[in-house]
Amino acid sequence: MNTSLPRRALAATLLTALTVATAGASGPASAAPGGGAVVHTDKGAVRGTVHGGLRAFQGIPYAAPPGRWTSPEPAEAWTGVRDATRPGPACAQPVGLPVGVPSDDEDCLYLNVTTPGRKGDDLPVIVWIHGGSLMYGTGDMYGPDRLAADAVVVSMNYRLGIMSFLTDPALDAGTAYGSGSLALEDQQAALRWVRANVDEFGGDARNVTIMGQSGGGAAVCDHLASPMSAGLFDRAVIQSGPCVTGGSRTRAEAEADSAGVIAAVGCADVADVAGCLRSDETTVAELLEAYGPWGEPRPVSGTALLPLDPAEAFRTGRFNRVPVLVGVNHDEENGRYGGQEVNPGGAPIPAEAYEPMIRDQYGTDADAVLARYPLADYGDSAGLALATVATDQSWATPTYDLAKLLSRWTTTYMFEFAEEDTPWFAGYAEPSFPWRAQHMAELAYLFDMDLFAPRTPAQDRLAERLIGAWTRFAATGDPNGHGDGGWKAFTQRRPYVQSLTSGRWTATDFPRDHEYAFWTSLR
Repeated sequence: MNTSLPRRALAATLLTALTVATAGASGPASAAPGGGAVVHTDKGAVRGTVHGGLRAFQGIPYAAPPGRWTSPEPAEAWTGVRDATRPGPACAQPVGLPVGVPSDDEDCLYLNVTTPGRKGDDLPVIVWIHGGSLMYGTGDMYGPDRLAADAVVVSMNYRLGIMSFLTDPALDAGTAYGSGSLALEDQQAALRWVRANVDEFGGDARNVTIMGQSGGGAAVCDHLASPMSAGLFDRAVIQSGPCVTGGSRTRAEAEADSAGVIAAVGCADVADVAGCLRSDETTVAELLEAYGPWGEPRPVSGTALLPLDPAEAFRTGRFNRVPVLVGVNHDEENGRYGGQEVNPGGAPIPAEAYEPMIRDQYGTDADAVLARYPLADYGDSAGLALATVATDQSWATPTYDLAKLLSRWTTTYMFEFAEEDTPWFAGYAEPSFPWRAQHMAELAYLFDMDLFAPRTPAQDRLAERLIGAWTRFAATGDPNGHGDGGWKAFTQRRPYVQSLTSGRWTATDFPRDHEYAFWTSLR
């Protein structure tokens, strides 16, 4: 059986590409009511904007412009007041999923801070690690204003795809832990910046929560497992990141994945492989084309940076034991299969294609899968049936396994986002079956994103409840409060999963709903 994380090769989960520019230096700005527009960091002063009771600072360098496939270094100090009113450049990423921002920029290690206008509150800090399969995305795509009502929210850009994960012995020089894991190193540099500077923005540097979704959720797992992240955060939120499958790669796997790229750009057989790869004559565009748009890279384990695969770290208790909020969406794969229908040239999957597709994917287990998931149970919708099978096998089962492992060692809360009336993707036709709580659906409630159709008033009310729970967890390690109580910690004896919908929040029989016993029997 294939239990790796599914590829999010979904054109329906797309966002119009945004053009961003580097923030440069500027003159001083005057203070605004409720908080200053100028804040002093350890490298110099920055000027942001004040709006709607919030202060926003964008494009702050948390590291120096990086050398190609070298570890991040501290940013240089500047004089005067640096303009921080625009995001920094997107890190290099291919054209493919406009959920990202096509870019060939290598100078991209910048972060954004959004904070309530009031000062001196020692607010909880949420550091958002964006998703996108560690191939796509930017921090500023996720509008944090609502989340920042009672917390300081930090997002960052970090190196993606080939510019982070290319692995070869020739590239090890210039890296602290060997090639292949620079995204993790970049994120750690951003977390060190947060510890050093967030107090100046009204945050409590001793109360930092890392939070990520999908590829960003997998990155949160890596930080939990990395000794080099110890002391950089106090709580963790993992959304749709079932990292007990595919949380890292071995060095051999990473080198094998990279060998074809190195050959494709003409650097495999030269005397100086590293010099060829780092030469200006080998362009970022060539590297991106050679790597392709559909990778699913992960950091290399077996190093001082990541000694153990996250699953093994959680299994043995050798990880940074902080409280964790972990969860999954009820209908993760509905978006992928629905998106295939509404892509240009797409159409609903014919009912007669269901059985052959299951047999092709599940081999000797296909008869059992077909018996457990008969097409008639899904109104003869092959797309809905396939989505349900994939959700249960590739998302729900490993997320439940992840909660079980974590809860042996640390306080763990598990959720399932199960709202059925969720915004669909802006500008796309609706698929032939309900998309419900598909992959990324909860992001429409936690952030303001152009990716989704506008929320309705009812959806706004659910957004307020979700943001409240997430903020309370960041503040105290407990998501309960303000009428949404009764959320018990997940334990070995009582594996409690809270169902999050627009109705009353209550426990759900997660294993039964997602055929957990069936999927574990096929291992």
